[in-house]
Amino acid sequence: MRADQARGWSAQTDEVLRCAGWRPGRSVPTDTWESILRECGSFVAHDAARRFLSEFGGLVTYGWPADSITTSSAIRFDPLRAQWQDERFARASREAGAPLYPVGTADEGASFLGITEDGALHLVRDSVELLAPTTDQALARLVEAQGALSALWAPGDPAAEHPFWRRLHTVETGQDAGLRWSEEADRVLRAGGWFPGRSVPTQTWESILLQTGEFEIHDAARRFLAEFGAVGAPYREPWDSMPWMEFSLDPLLAIWDGEIIDDLAEQAGVDLYPIGMRDRGNQHLAMAEDGSVYAGMDSVWLLAPTPDEALQKLTTRIRPTAT
Repeated sequence: MRADQARGWSAQTDEVLRCAGWRPGRSVPTDTWESILRECGSFVAHDAARRFLSEFGGLVTYGWPADSITTSSAIRFDPLRAQWQDERFARASREAGAPLYPVGTADEGASFLGITEDGALHLVRDSVELLAPTTDQALARLVEAQGALSALWAPGDPAAEHPFWRRLHTVETGQDAGLRWSEEADRVLRAGGWFPGRSVPTQTWESILLQTGEFEIHDAARRFLAEFGAVGAPYREPWDSMPWMEFSLDPLLAIWDGEIIDDLAEQAGVDLYPIGMRDRGNQHLAMAEDGSVYAGMDSVWLLAPTPDEALQKLTTRIRPTAT
């Protein structure tokens, strides 16, 4: 029996998922996602969410063959895109009549994907739409819509401001601000999800990157991601309102860029492990075993010799005032 027949999805869906990295029997730990979502919204995972993310978590479908339509409509099975969106999901759960746990986004983040305890996937935007009563049927519908002649469920209303910008004006700096980095850096990092003593499991990132990119993590990267993984400052429009360059300390952004990271490591003369990106995906961030942080894409440069100095540089203003 073919995989698409066994799973209840089309041959096209099977091909798209395989190109994204899915294989029968795929299983990754979900601990990292669960821990961070509890921090950033009090989300509590249920068994259906764990099963779904264990099999599909971390994958990004661009359609096959990739083109401008399917790329702009990318489906990302990344639950961390829903950080700080607990109120939105609470409203969506009430509308759906069942608790929804975030499992990703569609249409480049304009729409969230949520799953109920019975395994039904829903599209969460201004309202909630049931995609299909079963996971496999929902995946088939997502892939079919992704390849259509129009963007996937493109919203008519502009996206709401990212919660980071609201938190930025309400968080208070810690008493030790100024010791590790500046007070402003402390405020940006706290708005992005960091707090003193933070420690999240890194197994999910490690497992996915080992499977897809053959990245083997070192102790410095593991310590860094346990404290700062998934922290970042998002982009916002207009571009000249950005006081800092956008950055995201998400190692999965390098999921298919193993050759690029290897090339940067060869240029730097050190082994590098991806820790995120900045400048809207134009620069990879990667860490050496001694904790030094490098940045680059076609070429590489030393961003800072220590993690704390790198964080100070990532949160240094590129514009004199924020609007």
